[in-house]
Amino acid sequence: MLQSILNLVGLGPSVDFKKLKNEGAIILDVRSKGEYAQGHIKGSINIAVDQLATNLNKLSDKKKVIITCCASGGRSGMAKRILESNGYAEVHNGGGWTSLQSKI
Repeated sequence: MLQSILNLVGLGPSVDFKKLKNEGAIILDVRSKGEYAQGHIKGSINIAVDQLATNLNKLSDKKKVIITCCASGGRSGMAKRILESNGYAEVHNGGGWTSLQSKI
């Protein structure tokens, strides 16, 4: 149970986000457009978590590695679950975007 909660907020097993990014992973920022406009990781894609299920066509390659991020890790955890339930093969919760940015 505790590990599930840690995974949800991006504190699961260690992931080399820099390596994944260098290998072509997509950074998916699931904050609102307004939050995204105030700052984001260069090259990231912005689809708000509440609009993700209806915009999966923007992420057409289900085999591509995706790293989700938001403000703190909660919404990115929800996005990870949405993507996985729709057949995306490798999705990682990157947690808060500023923290993720320092890791890549």
